[in-house]
Amino acid sequence: MTVEVVTFGCRLNSAESEVIRREAERAGFSDTVVVNTCAVTAEAVRQARQTIRALRRDRPQAKIVVTGCAAQTEPQTFIAMAEADHVLGNAEKLSADGWAHLDVHDSPKAIVNDIMAVKESAAHLIEAFAGRTRAFVQVQNGCDHRCTFCIIPYGRGNSRSVPMGSVVDDIRRLVANGYGEIVLTGVDITSYGTDLPGAPKLGALVKQILKHVPELKRLRLSSIDSVEADRDLLDVLANDARLMPHLHLSLQSGDDLILKRMKRRHLRADAIAFCAEVRRLRPDTAFGADLIAGFPTETEDMFARSLDLVGECGLTYLHVFPFSARPGTPAERMPQLPRSVVKDRARRLRERGALALSRHLDCEIGATRRVLAESNDLGRTEQFTPVRLATPAEPGTILDLTMAAHDGKQLLAA
Repeated sequence: MTVEVVTFGCRLNSAESEVIRREAERAGFSDTVVVNTCAVTAEAVRQARQTIRALRRDRPQAKIVVTGCAAQTEPQTFIAMAEADHVLGNAEKLSADGWAHLDVHDSPKAIVNDIMAVKESAAHLIEAFAGRTRAFVQVQNGCDHRCTFCIIPYGRGNSRSVPMGSVVDDIRRLVANGYGEIVLTGVDITSYGTDLPGAPKLGALVKQILKHVPELKRLRLSSIDSVEADRDLLDVLANDARLMPHLHLSLQSGDDLILKRMKRRHLRADAIAFCAEVRRLRPDTAFGADLIAGFPTETEDMFARSLDLVGECGLTYLHVFPFSARPGTPAERMPQLPRSVVKDRARRLRERGALALSRHLDCEIGATRRVLAESNDLGRTEQFTPVRLATPAEPGTILDLTMAAHDGKQLLAA
């Protein structure tokens, strides 16, 4: 064994794990497990610590390196763990120098520098993604917004974009290596380009990718902030079938006062109007969303507006987060709800999401969809709906399949 990476959290972390593996191996690491952590919730940090302890029990001789957002925002938590050999910051984990500095006998246990000092985000020239049929391409990192609940800017730094030409070159190379679907990732990808010459927006980047890589079959976006979606992005969604009709929205709440206390930049009506406009332009679009249950000061009536938003926006896939106060954020200082209330609201929101998914699956029965095979027996439609294949397929192939039934969670192909 050389280097194994255990990944928590977002698609950006998944993309960066490939860079981590490459740089650690180039630095000569072997029999090493890297835990690439997430800091979004206290539960994510707890799971990372639990995994580190389990790894040490199972692999007593392996070197364990902890990195990622939790390592950046609370390095002392992991420095204090005897099971961890090293702690590496979010910038250092992608750097050959960062890994080289760890690979010396007198290196400190932790190398975690000021993430706010990082001013650029370079393309990482990933050639392949282990065990995946779609490739993730980082186009942006960091965030300039300061939502009151969010710790991520302190783990990722300020927003910075990968130059457009580098993104196109990276995608062209991945497509040449056999990837039929590319996913654009970042922390806040709809803020793309604000730091680049001419301030190009995400829509311009998407148009350039589709223009200059005509052999690309499918392009997909990770989570977006609907209030930042530009007209070019909506235009290409309406007019180029290669941009997949699936948008995952950072909504967080359906109540205007809670949105204000979260320091979000949209209102409930904005979210509803955006989904309606996208459906007018591309009727087959499916929407996912991040929603927080039990934010401080949330009343039952406020929570009910989040429940209702699922239907009013026509959401299909929910990522539900029980509110978790992150140290140092403004929301930590707000009046907290009892944990029992938070957990109950998260449960109810997930139940509403399960009903919405079931309705979506009902509507798909009898439809013919283009399905990207992820494994011999599982694929995804253009709308990112999972499909159980009736006949084994070669991973990476795109198939025209008719949907015969569903089991409440996935479609079953005829």
